[in-house]
Amino acid sequence: MAEVLVRNLDEAVVEQLKARARGSGRSLQAELKLILEQAAPAAPAQPSRAEYRALADQVRTALGDRPQTDSAALLAEDRAR
Repeated sequence: MAEVLVRNLDEAVVEQLKARARGSGRSLQAELKLILEQAAPAAPAQPSRAEYRALADQVRTALGDRPQTDSAALLAEDRAR
């Protein structure tokens, strides 16, 4: 696990954090860890390949039989300009 050092923190801030930790029944370190974890939540999990395919199927269904232009053709046309 990573460690973080915070320098030059105002003593009043530290005292407030200690009071908050005491009120929650946690150590100062546990309170700071909780605050940081809540401030920077973990990134959402990447969808699986099956979930991507299901989404692609939903898009295909929503588009129905509408004709689609090949994106490679559109890129080639754009680059020719």
